[in-house]
Amino acid sequence: MSSDTITPSVTQLAEDPAELKVVPARHYARWAAGVAVIVLVAQFAHGLATNPVWEWNVFRDYVFSETIVQAVWVTLQLTAYATVLGFLLGTVLAFMRLSRSPVLSTVAWTYIWIFRSIPMIVQLVFWFNLSALYKELGVGIPFGPVFWSVDSNTLIGTIGAAIIGLTLHQAAYAAEIVRGGVLSVDHGQLEAAAALGIPRLRQIRRIVLPQAMRAILPTAGNEIIGLLKGTSVVYVMSIGELFYQVQVIYGRNGRVIPLLLVATAWYVVLTSLLSVAQYYVERRYARGANRTPPPTPIQRVRRFAAARRLAATRQLAADRRVVADRQPTEKT
Repeated sequence: MSSDTITPSVTQLAEDPAELKVVPARHYARWAAGVAVIVLVAQFAHGLATNPVWEWNVFRDYVFSETIVQAVWVTLQLTAYATVLGFLLGTVLAFMRLSRSPVLSTVAWTYIWIFRSIPMIVQLVFWFNLSALYKELGVGIPFGPVFWSVDSNTLIGTIGAAIIGLTLHQAAYAAEIVRGGVLSVDHGQLEAAAALGIPRLRQIRRIVLPQAMRAILPTAGNEIIGLLKGTSVVYVMSIGELFYQVQVIYGRNGRVIPLLLVATAWYVVLTSLLSVAQYYVERRYARGANRTPPPTPIQRVRRFAAARRLAATRQLAADRRVVADRQPTEKT
């Protein structure tokens, strides 16, 4: 007897799917990796709960204390001022770099090169000691007489120096983010707008920037989050932001680990809130690209709850119909 009569061909098996034995794929490596990760996470959580060095009672005492909350407010203020002013200046620098004027382009490129090359902490210390370089700041004719002047320490305090340092540092990075977003817009749209006689400023405001925001926002969101954490550098200026106040407290009581955990918890909360805001802003500016954007987490929860309610209502109606059908039979 030949082998063809014993072993069915592929064509015969395809004609009779019932004879095919379906075997699910075994992902042993994936299961092993999942189990290993779960074990590591469980060990870490167990250590958080049982290790006495964390001193969770100290953490609870300080996490919402008045000093820490005020320090968080200072951190938020520094972040907000530096973000707004930094991106405003960065937008100007970005369009200067895109300008056809060699003077504007060279000045903007030099600014970006210098401020991206110098560490933030060096810039902050420099602006903190500005009075050593300029005793007074005034207004007058260039290279001529000064009409009005004021002491540098009076005009620029400690907070002002920190905001200036953070703003100038952030502007260099914001300029490259905005420039990249503008370059992502098709140049043909500007040519079409110019052919229609639309003014240049309106082209930028109504055509370029709304489309460029889709490319700007993801990187800009990361920069803002990095700036929020970067405000901890101003501790060198003895400004009462979050990290500085934590240092002061654990310098007095010696509870280093729980106080660092307090700072960590607040940074995680603030970063998470910024991430949520970034998600919804990106979703808003993606409306032109995605006609049906994916549902948000809240919308998914609402749809799931609505589907469960609908299923429960249908089940209840089916049960009532069954009961109604049985009643005449029982009477008979």
